[in-house]
Amino acid sequence: MSESPYTVSDVMTHTAVAIGSEAPFKEIVELLDQWKVSAVPVLAGEGRVVGVVSEADLLAKEEFRDTDEGDPEARTKAVAVSAGELMSAPAVTVHADATLAEAARIMARRHVKRLPVVNAVGMLQGVVSRSDLLKVFLRGDEELAEEVRHHVLGRLPVTTALTVSVTEGVVTLGGSLPDRSLVPVVARAVRAVEGVVDVRLDLTHR
Repeated sequence: MSESPYTVSDVMTHTAVAIGSEAPFKEIVELLDQWKVSAVPVLAGEGRVVGVVSEADLLAKEEFRDTDEGDPEARTKAVAVSAGELMSAPAVTVHADATLAEAARIMARRHVKRLPVVNAVGMLQGVVSRSDLLKVFLRGDEELAEEVRHHVLGRLPVTTALTVSVTEGVVTLGGSLPDRSLVPVVARAVRAVEGVVDVRLDLTHR
């Protein structure tokens, strides 16, 4: 069935802002504001990602400004003044050849908005954000229809006669299938195409 060609490398930002572990608190805040990002990777040596400083890490200083109560780790970050003290480590990262679905699952599971993209030895290659993952939904309806026709339905003789229409990313399939059991299989394969918002079926079967 259809295999999505889209990986993290297709949507990530290749030129990523990053900092060293000695970067001071105020410089980090200024970088986040300047680049309109919510987190920056922290690099060591020639570019290996060792951690990430996010808005949440920085906000601990404000959160605990007038109290000594709360989580000990957060209180430690409240008195931190450099990236090495502030960063969350080890960094939650992703590889460039990961699928967009894999990246989305990592973000959801680890509650992060951005992921440094690293190679096999942990060197920074770029950054992928939630908004980057949504870029696939900017694909045009005709482009989606062509992919469904040729890369999904075109691979199974029993589905080549089905009709395909796409409106605002929603795919509608029409026609006839020889077996009822094929309906969920076809629907699942079409839904796996990057950029498809939903699948509607107007099918008959024997």
